[in-house]
Amino acid sequence: MARKKSSGLKITLIVLLAIVTIIAIALVAILPTKTPAVELVSTIPGKCPSAENDRLDEKINCIPDQFPTQALCAMQGCCWNPRNESPTPWCSFANNHGYEFEKISNPNINFEPNLKKNSPPTLFGDNITNLLLTTQSQTANRFRFKITDPNNQRYEVPHQFVNKDFSGPPASNPLYDVKITENPFSIKVIRKSNNKILFDTSIGPLVYSNQYLQISTKLPSKYIYGLGEHVHKRFRHDLYWKTWPIFTRDQLPGDNNNNLYGHQTFFMSIEDTSGKSFGVFLMNSNAMEVFIQPTPIVTYRVIGGILDFYIFLGDTPGQVVQQYQELTGRPAMPSYWSLGFQLSRWNYGSLDAVKEVVKRNRDARIPFDAQVTDIDYMEDKKDFTYNNKTFYGLPEFVKDLHDHGQKYIIILDPAISITSLANGNHYKTYERGNEQKVWVYQSDGTTPLIGEVWPGLTVYPDFTNPKCLDWWTNECSIFHEEIKYDGLWIDMNEVSSFVHGSTKGCSDNKLNYPPFIPDILDKLMYAKTICMDAIQHWGKQYDVHSLYGYSMAIATEKAIEKVFPNKRSFILTRSTFAGTGKHATHWLGDNTPSWEHMEWSITPMLEFGLFGMPFIGADICGFVVDTTEELCRRWMQIGAFYPYFRDHNAGGYMPQDPAYFGQDSLLVNTSRHYLDIWYTLLPYLYNLLYKAYVYGETVARPFLYEFYEDTNSWIEDLQFLWGSALLITPVLRQGADRMSAYIPDATWYDYETGGKRTWRKQRVEMYLPGDKIGLHVRGGYIIPTQQPAVNTTASRKNPLGLIIALDNNAAKGDFFWDDGESKDSIEKGKYILYTFSVLNNELDIICTHSSYQEGTTLAFETIKILGLANTVTQVQVAENNQQTIIHNSFTYHASNQSLIIDNLKLNLGKNFTVQWNQVSLDSEKIDCFPDNNPENKQNCEERGCLWEPNSAAEGPRCYFPKQYNPYLVKSTQYSSMGITVDLELNTATARIKMPSNPISVLRLEVKYHKNDMLQFKIYDPQNKRYEVPIPMDIPTTPTSTYENRLYDVNIKGNPFGIQIRRRSTGRIFWDSCLPWGLLLMNQFIQISTRLPSEYVYGFGGVGHRQFKQDLNWHKWGMFNRDQPSGYKISSYGFQPYIYMALGDGGNAHGVFLLNSNAMDVTFQPNPALTYRTIGGILDFYMFLGPNPEVATKQYHEVIGRPVKPPYWALGFHLCRYGYENTSEIRQLYEDMVSAQIPYDVQYTDIDYMERQLDFTIGKGFQDLPEFVDKIRDEGMKYIIILDPAISGNETQDYLAFQRGIEKDVFVKWPNTQDICWAKVWPDLPNITIDDSLTEDEAVNASRAHVAFPDFLKTSTAEWWATEIEDFYNTYMKFDGLWIDMNEPSSFVHGSVDNKCRNEILNYPPYMPALTKRNEGLHFRTMCMETQQTLSNGSSVLHYDVHNLYGWSQAKPTYDALQKTTGKRGIVISRSTYPSAGRWAGHWLGDNYANWDKIGKSIIGMMEFSLFGISFTGADICGFFNNSDYELCARWMQVGAFYPYSRNHNITDTRRQDPVSWNETFASMSTDILNIRYNLLPYFYTQMHDIHANGGTVIRPLLHEFFSETGTWDIYKQFLWGPAFMVTPVVEPYSESVTGYVPDGRWLDYHTGQDIGLRKRLHTLDAPLYKINLHVCGGHILPCQEPAQNTYFSRQNYMKLIVAADDNQTAQGYLFWDDGESIDTYEKGQYLLVQFNLNKATLTSTILKNGYINTREMRLGFINVWGKGNTVVQEVNITYKGNKESVKFSQEANKQILNIDLTANNIVLDEPIEISWT
Repeated sequence: MARKKSSGLKITLIVLLAIVTIIAIALVAILPTKTPAVELVSTIPGKCPSAENDRLDEKINCIPDQFPTQALCAMQGCCWNPRNESPTPWCSFANNHGYEFEKISNPNINFEPNLKKNSPPTLFGDNITNLLLTTQSQTANRFRFKITDPNNQRYEVPHQFVNKDFSGPPASNPLYDVKITENPFSIKVIRKSNNKILFDTSIGPLVYSNQYLQISTKLPSKYIYGLGEHVHKRFRHDLYWKTWPIFTRDQLPGDNNNNLYGHQTFFMSIEDTSGKSFGVFLMNSNAMEVFIQPTPIVTYRVIGGILDFYIFLGDTPGQVVQQYQELTGRPAMPSYWSLGFQLSRWNYGSLDAVKEVVKRNRDARIPFDAQVTDIDYMEDKKDFTYNNKTFYGLPEFVKDLHDHGQKYIIILDPAISITSLANGNHYKTYERGNEQKVWVYQSDGTTPLIGEVWPGLTVYPDFTNPKCLDWWTNECSIFHEEIKYDGLWIDMNEVSSFVHGSTKGCSDNKLNYPPFIPDILDKLMYAKTICMDAIQHWGKQYDVHSLYGYSMAIATEKAIEKVFPNKRSFILTRSTFAGTGKHATHWLGDNTPSWEHMEWSITPMLEFGLFGMPFIGADICGFVVDTTEELCRRWMQIGAFYPYFRDHNAGGYMPQDPAYFGQDSLLVNTSRHYLDIWYTLLPYLYNLLYKAYVYGETVARPFLYEFYEDTNSWIEDLQFLWGSALLITPVLRQGADRMSAYIPDATWYDYETGGKRTWRKQRVEMYLPGDKIGLHVRGGYIIPTQQPAVNTTASRKNPLGLIIALDNNAAKGDFFWDDGESKDSIEKGKYILYTFSVLNNELDIICTHSSYQEGTTLAFETIKILGLANTVTQVQVAENNQQTIIHNSFTYHASNQSLIIDNLKLNLGKNFTVQWNQVSLDSEKIDCFPDNNPENKQNCEERGCLWEPNSAAEGPRCYFPKQYNPYLVKSTQYSSMGITVDLELNTATARIKMPSNPISVLRLEVKYHKNDMLQFKIYDPQNKRYEVPIPMDIPTTPTSTYENRLYDVNIKGNPFGIQIRRRSTGRIFWDSCLPWGLLLMNQFIQISTRLPSEYVYGFGGVGHRQFKQDLNWHKWGMFNRDQPSGYKISSYGFQPYIYMALGDGGNAHGVFLLNSNAMDVTFQPNPALTYRTIGGILDFYMFLGPNPEVATKQYHEVIGRPVKPPYWALGFHLCRYGYENTSEIRQLYEDMVSAQIPYDVQYTDIDYMERQLDFTIGKGFQDLPEFVDKIRDEGMKYIIILDPAISGNETQDYLAFQRGIEKDVFVKWPNTQDICWAKVWPDLPNITIDDSLTEDEAVNASRAHVAFPDFLKTSTAEWWATEIEDFYNTYMKFDGLWIDMNEPSSFVHGSVDNKCRNEILNYPPYMPALTKRNEGLHFRTMCMETQQTLSNGSSVLHYDVHNLYGWSQAKPTYDALQKTTGKRGIVISRSTYPSAGRWAGHWLGDNYANWDKIGKSIIGMMEFSLFGISFTGADICGFFNNSDYELCARWMQVGAFYPYSRNHNITDTRRQDPVSWNETFASMSTDILNIRYNLLPYFYTQMHDIHANGGTVIRPLLHEFFSETGTWDIYKQFLWGPAFMVTPVVEPYSESVTGYVPDGRWLDYHTGQDIGLRKRLHTLDAPLYKINLHVCGGHILPCQEPAQNTYFSRQNYMKLIVAADDNQTAQGYLFWDDGESIDTYEKGQYLLVQFNLNKATLTSTILKNGYINTREMRLGFINVWGKGNTVVQEVNITYKGNKESVKFSQEANKQILNIDLTANNIVLDEPIEISWT
């Protein structure tokens, strides 16, 4: 750098000053705080303030450039008042500094008086004695005053828009008064309306010297915004003694007060809550600093030019900004494409790298419009060149961009290299500039100034020179011929140089070294730029330095006009001045990838909105240093709402374009999501930019512009608005997923959900997980939208839309549209302009201007209306006031109160009216009188609800009022793993009186357990309530990650509710935001939710007529009772699990309520669901699927996956209640074997016992043990029944009871040792039953008192195991146990005297919708107050755990069975609860021999498959009543495909076992059971799969074909696993059946042929002895030759059915173990084989080889179905390394190939390969 040389005079003065300073320091040391010390050394005649009048915060610094001393202060004639550790000036001006005003006659606001300098010394020399004050009342809102030297022309800014010689008449009736103080001179600008002084220079003196101008003004408000360019951390200025230098500089933004790229001297201040505001603009381009102090006072210290102030008055902040832009030039109208996302990087290094970036972002479906290249595309960084090596093919690349609808932007720096090109050729750009003399010159005016920038040694174009504009335009045009760029980015134009001043340094003069240097970086005027005495056309660099970027922008605009005639193109500039926005846009420079810089980007974005540059943004993800994924992700979110949206960073650091982070990364997904929103909103952004261009409005807008009446909005700068209507709340902290956000006083809707927020004029904690930014639409506004696309070229062709956010049922908006690129489309009127307004359910779409014909092909096609409280049932549309037409394409979403009207065709250029109604539907009403009390108007209104007797017949006549909300949100706490919400009772709803008293304080806990599963529970945090004592298999600590969760949870406040949304579709699948959606009382809990679909399945233990729930006001009670299953009858099981299939591609989710109290659920048609339970808590689990089978697996994972039955249990079972003796059973067995009907298991019901006593054998069955031993030796198995009730009336020893007493296992009355006695099957000893008695009389006379074991107790399980083991070892062997009557069932009500001791528990305030609900909960069971004991020793009421009785018996029984037999065994239980399937199978109870029960059995099986109990089936041929031949034949057919296939019926009815009818029936039974036994390996493999992984075996068609809506209503067909479809006849007298054939290849099981049907209903032949069975192509089914029972069948040859799909491929599995050992899968003791067909090759792969039994695993036969039409000539097998041919046959016309391997000795434990040609 050049070093300044000090003159001799200056050295002498420095020495003298040092001496004076030493003396002054000594004086200060003696009297540091005494004011008289100042007086002692004061030599000035001026007056300093007295101590009592000394306003410290109003002092103006008299020595701004150095540390003050008392001597120096005295020399300046100023006042000395040192203050230790205080920022206040120690040396301040006295009152005699400044100028004296010369009086004039008749002053008005436009006048030119003279000012004369007062006597005190000068600060920096060269005082100007006489000044001229010029004032102009330019408009009613704008006042100008300037102070100049009347005797010498001083530099004035040659602004290209502002008329510095304003000559218009004074404004009439201005809003301001101006007052002049004479001596010392000062000026005040006063708002007339309230006499508030806005601008007051009397606070400090005017200083006016040649190179130092100072003026101070006192302001009326501490809320000041603007000035730049710096890093202002806050939008509102910090007033605490801050200095802000203004002088354009190439400097990275940082945590300091450095002067940056732009020179912006405008600030605005808001005065009060009326919105009145004012602005101040100093037209001066010289270096300066602005000093702000707390009073507030603003002091300007300027080193040249003149003081030229403009004061703007407005009624709102926005008006002030508009006036400023009216003066300096409103922003340019950008091209539409430039609004799109841009990708850029400095130093890609090569074109190949650029191509890769473009490709990966296209592949990731990242919408973007422009690719930008920095200087690395150039040859040696020379403008107007490109590198033919590293960027070879650039023109072709640009063409590819254009072919894809994208644009190309290049950078141009001002500095022009003076060296030749790399090949030695002349650099023509430089040569042409030399010829035209366009450079900035040294102080001699003839020698180009040489600096150094990126290309090396450079010259600088003088863009203020008209010749330079021509040269620059020509160079841009020439280069465009070579590279078809679309926009220009001009950088380094502060102007920047890498050497200080020039290669020769700078001269020692007052321009390079002025007497005062503002607090600029380096305190050197020419640091990192050129010398201040350099010459430009507009003046010396000293004066015009900060105009360099401004002049370059103007020159570039001229160039663009030539290169793109009549097109707007795009200009991006780094350096700015007032009015630059008229010519170019700006980005915030070379920032750093830090959270602070991201936060600090908001303030300058808002500031440049003030400065007239609304098209503004920062480098997304940061420029220098490596970014991080989280930071970049969050920055992409906020960047999507920068008006100018570009991702740019420096070379040498990691790439940061979105796709770099991975195609499916969270960053890419959230970027794509918000880019789609960005492109959707581009019409709105474009409309805002249009209004900025025409009216000077802002785009990115601070809160105070819209909500100035709220002082909280004056300081908010971590959020911002787009226009008036869109609120953006970004996340600005590392690791944060919530932001403290201020919500202004308006109605707000969540942009993404459409839901209305309850927040208003309050600070909230907004939960914003990793992929979310806060985005809200303001009520009362209408936003135009357009369907997004990959870029604007494509999106501009897409349909338009409107988002209407209502406020008090009204809204307004507007819309501008043109071709997006023409230069003067607005001035020429070639555009379309609309206004929109909504009032009272009517939207007026008014076209106010239409002169863009091409635009009229576009149309508004979708309108989304937010905030419609009531349902919409009709929409009408009218064009140009014509007759309205009904429009039927619309959807009202009650969950968020929004209406979507689609399939419109409202073409641009026309006027339209859209109308809709709002009605309150009966289907949306929530029943306020669900209990069993008389429902009438009086009772309803006494409860506080509404009565409407004319309501729909099924709907409630008494319903909750909409406006009432039982609970209010008190607090909400978010964490990465969930949400905690405290609720309090809303006292305003006290008039609603439900059956019990409400709990006043509740807590909601939401836990994000897994990415596809969450839990929420609602409970009383102050009082412990009963919770189901069943441990769920959930992670100890949630394992979900925000990035991968399938759901989002939203807590609503009014009414309180929980909304859970599927991320992939945005569909809300749980929404409890309903009137009285939640109510929690001691014995009454209610929660309601809207349903996303009418396709609802589940809720068990209740008879349903179809698999899909009927939602037409049906109520289903759930409470375990010994009641045969029937329609709406709550019977044996309690299964509160449902899942829903949605109409968006088959997405499904499951919902499980973990509550064991009596309950009912009500469906209603809107659709909605209400749970009502009478105890416990609400504990919900949600499973996200996304398809039905996956959702079911997720549920099973939580409750426990189904038990794996032994292989033999898959055989056929025979049973009857009423066998007389062993001989009858023996005869049956022999007849079955003789008829060769396969069967594996024989039972006896309670008749084998003595008087129905457990663990006994009756007189007629004394030889039963020997019979059982015999048939077990022949491969059969035996199952006995056990009931829970234990007799206590025995006269002989009955060990089961006696040991039970010893172990204290029986259920007792509370707080006593008394057993609660009941009566069930056991008879009293020595009693003869009188058959003439009624049932109740017989019970009283003959039944023994029984006690119920408490299976929840640990000791009971031990006792039960002992009894089972003792019976097995002492009396008879068995292989499985059947536990019945375990609801628990009693033949008396509550107790033996039919009385209970607690009225409110047995007759609760609310009685669920159960059969005989008036009889009480104790009907045919125990009293509800009886006491049971949990394993931890705590007591529970039977009231709470009644429905767990069968569940609690299942595991002890299963454990005892396995311990006793040492084998796997099987337990069959009648009563069930979720997770019982882990230990037991289930049959569907005591059914009737009716035709409808066959169909009901299919529904029951499919439902229990959902519930995790897959080993299930119905009593084949019916339990009650006599069956008939046809019914039993059809039932045998469908029963052969029950997982649990058992024929069972009651005593005193006809026999119905297969051999009881005739030989034809027996033969049919043999045939159908042989099919079952043939398929058992496939079936067993399916049972293993659900045991290992969860899921269903008996499977509804929709589970496998969920995207086919035709399957969603099917319930008379079912699948075995994925591959085998059963279509039975379930109606009498039918010889055909209509079934649905899903989309796929289906092969008839009986023939092996393709049936040639898909995706349709079809009627199939079904004569009496046939059932239709089909195999799905693409699957391989392992089979085995059938036999009399599985013991023998397991020794037969294995088979494979290979069903090829359309592509001749198929796959299947075989799981094989010994069929009976315990935990073979868990111990790895099994074989698992995978089979694959690929064209004509079948292979097997051994996945697990932990079990080998060569006898059982021989592969004998393979049947290939659907192999194709080619005739097979040869079949070969490769096995154990050997290849040999095998025997085969074929039916070529049927595409069937049969392979016989019996001669090849193939065992499946080795891989095989079979191929045919």
